[in-house]
Amino acid sequence: MIEVKHVCKAFKQFRAVWDLSFSIAQGDIFGFVGPNGAGKTTTMRMMATLLDPDYGDLVIDGISVLDEPETIRRIIGYMPDYIGVYEGVEIEEYLEFFAAAYRIAPARRKGLVDEIMEITELTDVRHKDVATLSKGMRQRLCLAKTLVHDPKVLILDEPAAGLDPRARIELRLLLKELQKLGKTIIISSHILTELSDMCNSVGIIERGLLLKAGRIDEILAEQRGAAGQKLKLRVMGSPDPAVAVLKSLPDIGGVEIERDTITFTFLQPEASNAGLMRELLNRGVPLVSLQQESKNLEDIFLNVTKGVIA
Repeated sequence: MIEVKHVCKAFKQFRAVWDLSFSIAQGDIFGFVGPNGAGKTTTMRMMATLLDPDYGDLVIDGISVLDEPETIRRIIGYMPDYIGVYEGVEIEEYLEFFAAAYRIAPARRKGLVDEIMEITELTDVRHKDVATLSKGMRQRLCLAKTLVHDPKVLILDEPAAGLDPRARIELRLLLKELQKLGKTIIISSHILTELSDMCNSVGIIERGLLLKAGRIDEILAEQRGAAGQKLKLRVMGSPDPAVAVLKSLPDIGGVEIERDTITFTFLQPEASNAGLMRELLNRGVPLVSLQQESKNLEDIFLNVTKGVIA
């Protein structure tokens, strides 16, 4: 759905992004990760046709942002990191204004706005003045405005910034629902926990350079293959006999006891875990559970940026 091809952008002597290339599949929620000033907003503004790249191209749904920017604007919804609202306007009026700006026929506007307010759970506050809304409600309204023209792609720049925990959870659930409706979503953040539970692909950017991009499960599998699996073993009774057995086995390292759990590294693919369990049982280890230590975006980020971020 989105292809970024060798994109470069500089502002005077400052290199904002350099030779950026990655792709996002249709229906993905793509987390664009990096510290403030890494180049996330510059890249997203180029996707939204608000900036032209100095070199390279960005292609959305097969259309170049350079060749057909007006067409691109009809298939994307862009939510900037700063939200402006108009005082003295009700939520319903605000959305109807943008529906008119997108040249949606008057006969369709009322039903369309009603549908969007239902999706974004704004129906009960439709007559509230937008200037009186909380930060979380303004974010929800801005997302509703972004959906008015039914875009295929949503480009959301730091949408959870400044939200309280409840508003963050509600935003995450809403984005998941939009993904089910077939939307492709790119969402930027420098807070990894915001993205871990919603994204299935990721791009990590630092100082304008892309360090890693791809599907999260594939990146994790690649990292596990390089460093081995981190497994957690629980046994009945004292863990000491189990530790002795583990240390006698090949491809086992880094054995440690943490309370009632033994953690260790297994330098074999995940498919070998069943064989390891059989071997432990055959050697009399009273095994309760053996599971892989969960990994998330924080693990990916730490591994990818190791030695890069000073």
